[in-house]
Amino acid sequence: MNKLHPPDVAASRAAPAGPVITCELLTKRFGDFVAVNAISFEVAAGEIFGFLGANGAGKTTAMRMLCGLLGPTEGAATVAGFDVFRQPELIKQHIGYMSQKFSLYEDLTVGENIRFYGGVYGLKGAVIREKTTALLQRLGLEAERNTLVGSLPLGWKQKLAFSVALLHEPAVIFLDEPTGGVDPITRRQFWDLIYEAAAAGTTIFITTHYMDEAEYCDRVSIMVDGKIEALASPAGLKRQFGVATMDEVFLHLARGAKNTE
Repeated sequence: MNKLHPPDVAASRAAPAGPVITCELLTKRFGDFVAVNAISFEVAAGEIFGFLGANGAGKTTAMRMLCGLLGPTEGAATVAGFDVFRQPELIKQHIGYMSQKFSLYEDLTVGENIRFYGGVYGLKGAVIREKTTALLQRLGLEAERNTLVGSLPLGWKQKLAFSVALLHEPAVIFLDEPTGGVDPITRRQFWDLIYEAAAAGTTIFITTHYMDEAEYCDRVSIMVDGKIEALASPAGLKRQFGVATMDEVFLHLARGAKNTE
């Protein structure tokens, strides 16, 4: 499958520079169970980094530690320059986050959601108004400003949630299976937004169960039983395992997994 690089966006992307996320032997134990086992990697500014693994592999636990939502047991990690042990609240202020479980309030209008999250992110009223107008124009949602979010099609909801997560211009945005349940056309449009954000310098840290989306990432890590068993570009991983698709890479590694949710 061809990698999705919209020409106008891909051409403007600078080479990734400087780590925005660093992990060194990051570990999380729950009693005797090691959910995340001494993982080490870096993610550069503006990089699209795929974080894959079967259910139970430990990727959700790892992401929660990086987002400042779960304290690590040992190791070291920084996100946007802040330490996951000592500065989790500062991490939360400097990242964006979006999950498959839609994260906006469905009983508020489009405009109300943007205004609410703008306030949560610490933006001032004039800035929120300016960003609201720009966001709605970019998404083609000007006519839906006063529409309840709950009545929007799923694809529109997901694109709106992604844009709201970027409202405060975070250094990195964590996307937890953001395209689950949407149609292929909407998924492609969503990835256009991802490329635009990366071209502007935002680091994208994404989990997905769609292996064609793994092809769209600059690099991909694959976790198995709490450990990172492979990390390279999609092309590099396919060469390493002598296969033609990321599906085959994933299956090769996941077959030996012991932990499942």
